[in-house]
Amino acid sequence: MKKIEAIIKPFKLDEVKEALQEAGVQGLSVVEVKGFGRQKGHTELYRGAEYVVDFLPKIKIELVISDAEAEGAIEAIVAAAKTDKIGDGKIFVSDVSEAIRIRTGETGEDAL
Repeated sequence: MKKIEAIIKPFKLDEVKEALQEAGVQGLSVVEVKGFGRQKGHTELYRGAEYVVDFLPKIKIELVISDAEAEGAIEAIVAAAKTDKIGDGKIFVSDVSEAIRIRTGETGEDAL
């Protein structure tokens, strides 16, 4: 099993969700996060005063899927989230050693 964490631009969430559904992904979690990478934030003007916005709003999508589905899910995220501009985001993939469905006690891929 693989855990995929994707950090994307907020306005791309619906497109990524639809692409993942088309790729057969059953469930995912979404978290609003803030951060910066190469974008380094930006300056804004508020009531005549300039201030620096260091952390930019992003969306973090998390999903745990079988090894066989991982590549298709990654390709779907990249295709839907890409704008070819700085700040498109990143995808992190890690191994999951165990998953347990609380309601039924199912384990492994059966719990997904």
